[in-house]
Amino acid sequence: MKIMIVDDSTAMRLIVKKTLRQAGFEGHEIVEFEDGSLAHGAITRNKPDLVLSDWNMPQMTGIELLEKLNAAGIKVKFGFVTTEATPEMRTRAESAGASFLISKPFTAEMFKETLTPFIR
Repeated sequence: MKIMIVDDSTAMRLIVKKTLRQAGFEGHEIVEFEDGSLAHGAITRNKPDLVLSDWNMPQMTGIELLEKLNAAGIKVKFGFVTTEATPEMRTRAESAGASFLISKPFTAEMFKETLTPFIR
């Protein structure tokens, strides 16, 4: 399974990868991008099975990425791993078709519980 992590923080991308392993999701191909515009190009060329995206990033935010994919008719399992998780953000993410929103700080248990339905 191909999992894409999109976050402008190198440290956070490493933490997400480590947490995936701790949650038992090892052996998957993981690709990383530092903003939504770079991720968009990669998704259109070679669609991943799951995208874990930050919300706030330069160039193109995570929600803008999801909305642009939707506008182009590109369907991909997509969720957010983000610091901000206001009710308004959760509603907007859900309306845009996000499968989940995991709030930082997160745990391996949160990843396991949330991502098990999406990772084979």
